[in-house]
Amino acid sequence: MIHIRIASDPKFLVVVRDVVSRFCELMECSEEDQRGIVLAVDEACSNIIRHTYLGVACHTIDVTCAGNPERIEIVLRDCGPPVDLKKVQPRSLDEVRPGGLGTHFIRSIMDEVEYGYEEGCGNVLRMTKRLCKHAS
Repeated sequence: MIHIRIASDPKFLVVVRDVVSRFCELMECSEEDQRGIVLAVDEACSNIIRHTYLGVACHTIDVTCAGNPERIEIVLRDCGPPVDLKKVQPRSLDEVRPGGLGTHFIRSIMDEVEYGYEEGCGNVLRMTKRLCKHAS
């Protein structure tokens, strides 16, 4: 298991991407799974920064990576107010405009996506990916 805490500043997303990528390598993910998982985590962290913290960079995001040869679980925690789950919906792909596809990517890449709120902890996003192919 790996756990890191970053400031809610977009410049630290490179650290999250690197840690998640390295963790996927250690878990012997296929390159395709690795790229997808990194994208999903990056999108989720970007959404926390943009929508939960409204771009304010003095908050924190906790990222926990755990797994085994069959699956990887990434858990993101923030200290923001509870997320309105009705607003966490992917927009229609028929709408041609920039932005708004993060939740679509997350749900299409990851096998399980659970949003929750824990009193005293904040928002919790649990994303799980079943691993079918392994790097040789």
